[in-house]
Amino acid sequence: MSTQQQRPLIGVSIGDLNGIGIELTIKTFSDHRVLELCTPIVFASNKVINFYRKSIPDLNFNYQSSKDFTRINPKQVNIYNCWEEEVSITPGQLTETGGKYAVKSLMTAVELLKEKKIHGLVTAPIHKKNTQSAEFNFTGHTPFLKHSFGVQDVLMLMAAENLRVGLVTEHIPIGEVAKHITRENIISKLNILKECLIKDFGIDKPKIAVLGLNPHAGDEGLIGKEEEEIIKPAIKEAKHNMLVFGPYSADAFFARNQYQKFDAVLAMYHDQGLIPFKSLASGDGVNYTAGLPIVRTSPDHGTAFDIAGKNKADTSSFLTAIFACIDIINRRHDFLENHKNPLKKMTSVVLAGAEDEKIEES
Repeated sequence: MSTQQQRPLIGVSIGDLNGIGIELTIKTFSDHRVLELCTPIVFASNKVINFYRKSIPDLNFNYQSSKDFTRINPKQVNIYNCWEEEVSITPGQLTETGGKYAVKSLMTAVELLKEKKIHGLVTAPIHKKNTQSAEFNFTGHTPFLKHSFGVQDVLMLMAAENLRVGLVTEHIPIGEVAKHITRENIISKLNILKECLIKDFGIDKPKIAVLGLNPHAGDEGLIGKEEEEIIKPAIKEAKHNMLVFGPYSADAFFARNQYQKFDAVLAMYHDQGLIPFKSLASGDGVNYTAGLPIVRTSPDHGTAFDIAGKNKADTSSFLTAIFACIDIINRRHDFLENHKNPLKKMTSVVLAGAEDEKIEES
């Protein structure tokens, strides 16, 4: 692997100017050990960075600033100036300015991703209310990235060391969830999840669990018909090309630690998946957009306006998002290399088969 592949260029969009995104960025990249793994490019402005740097004393945060991508320093934090004008920063406040410049940072980063000038993107949190405009008519990062890269479908996947949870539906009102639970949607999400687990997480034969929509997974049709009429047929069809099981009753599934038997779980809606995920991941979770031609991760929390500008933000999830972005870039590279070289792939398959035989004999 080349030096460039060992140290990928990781873009960072700063999120809401009045949230904790910039504080997390400064704290994370003040640890110079992170710079041994990647070259960060932060899409912001010097003035915004310096505003927050003053509120975080005793940190050795150095950076190079540029508007010219050819002058990126591979051994330093790089601030890519997306704007020059003075911007009003009011930590903890939901303002139009905070959303406007969050979108500007994100869109600049995505343009450079499209041009393949950066290898991956870590997005700090935005607020859905103040980012809405004619230019950005999306409910969050995931639908925006789906649109930007022109893909048919994507999957919001929450990932931690002990648990991965994908969602059939994301940020929609609970009253509209059931109409989006279709056979086609479930199969599409399962296909993305399977491919992602193989290419991005290095799991050759992933086992996937599917949750039901209704309490007790419908109790055989007594509490809702979706399991019998939609979810079970979708699972049956998907079984032709993957190891998929369910539908499981969501409460018992997590309470009895059944998730530990699977490589990933497909939940039907946002809170069904994210409440257990955030409870079990203990702050180290990452939001990953599966199904894109590029790698995008983010921390599993929001803008945290209540602690913004107070030097209280915990970098755990943000740092995990950086590491996950680097790891997935490297795994994708290895996967593509193995498929370019069929002999190398064949050797690994034979070795894996030999290991399976040893396990069966023991």
